[in-house]
Amino acid sequence: MAARPTESEVPVPKFANLTDLASAAVGGKILFSTDDWFASADNMLKTNEPEWREGVYTEYGKWMDGWESARKRTVGHDWCILRLGVPGTIQGFEVNTAFFTGNYAPMISIQAAGGIDEPLALQRWYSAMGNRATQEDYDVTATLKSEDWETLLPKTKLGPGYKGVNRFFFAVASQQRWTHLRVNIFPDGGVARLRVYGLAHPTFAHLRAGQTADLAAVENGGLAVSWSDNHFGHPRNLVGPGRGVGMFDGWETARRKDRPAVLLPGTDGHLQFVGSEWSVIQLGTRGVVVKLEVDTAHFKGNYPESCMIEGCQAKTWPTSMVGPQSAQMQAMGPWRVLVPRTKLSANSRHFFSVQPGEPVSHIRLTMFPDGGISRLRVHCLLPAQASL
Repeated sequence: MAARPTESEVPVPKFANLTDLASAAVGGKILFSTDDWFASADNMLKTNEPEWREGVYTEYGKWMDGWESARKRTVGHDWCILRLGVPGTIQGFEVNTAFFTGNYAPMISIQAAGGIDEPLALQRWYSAMGNRATQEDYDVTATLKSEDWETLLPKTKLGPGYKGVNRFFFAVASQQRWTHLRVNIFPDGGVARLRVYGLAHPTFAHLRAGQTADLAAVENGGLAVSWSDNHFGHPRNLVGPGRGVGMFDGWETARRKDRPAVLLPGTDGHLQFVGSEWSVIQLGTRGVVVKLEVDTAHFKGNYPESCMIEGCQAKTWPTSMVGPQSAQMQAMGPWRVLVPRTKLSANSRHFFSVQPGEPVSHIRLTMFPDGGISRLRVHCLLPAQASL
């Protein structure tokens, strides 16, 4: 891309630390698109950063990593409908036009709906390069009346996708639980990525008191609320679905600058380190921890030497305080040790049984001294008084 201001000049708002409710990794799915000619709409929901492939063309045109419609030559504008992977309240959007420099969508708006009934034909819809909606597709989609959905982002200008100025953030003032979005581009063009940041609001109707569930899982409302370092990987990956698909899909810190020049054994069987790194996970609801799992999948030369896991009961974390080294940490505790400092192995799943105790609302995972962890699972009994 042509030289432009450095990416640090684009301020990243705090809401970008929240869960991406539309990510394909959590089940976000495109249900309809008017036009996928150059690149399909489902690319917008990919978790990885957009990429550029110099000189690569398809039978439809230049290969692009995003959603790009054909140059419109009919009445109207292009739009798509997506189902959020996790229903929830939306705090903000990020629209990324990376590499779309002469072909980006000039304007965008986003509408939302909650709890709609999806026609079976839409559930079978698939995005594919070269697709264009037929009249039958439009007729099926018309039953949703998506043009009347609530507007969360009014028609707003976007810019070209030059490095450093390709990310556009929009705050949303809404407390309603949403399940579906309609994304409108005017009149056509390309968008590389769409991030829908918010708080998951799952339903626990299928669970009863006394049953177990992973209350740290993003689909159950788990949220990384504070951490010491996220140099290589965000701690929100810890609560992602399934096993990690690569090192990028985990929490990974920088190497600590205070690590000793020569590592020595300690009297407790662990290596001697000065410091450690930590992350705090807010559970979707309070629960009694009975089993924990720490997965270091894909971390082979950079896994932590050991870890410790603690829990506590605390108030719900204010979304405005979600982020690194949050001052909210001062109000936490007392912390109860669930798993004492324990050695970890590379690229492995580690399981720990926990003696049931008082319900907890937050989990603190501490790694010694640094490194990467792919997933944290917190299997809990749901107490009778849990806020379901």
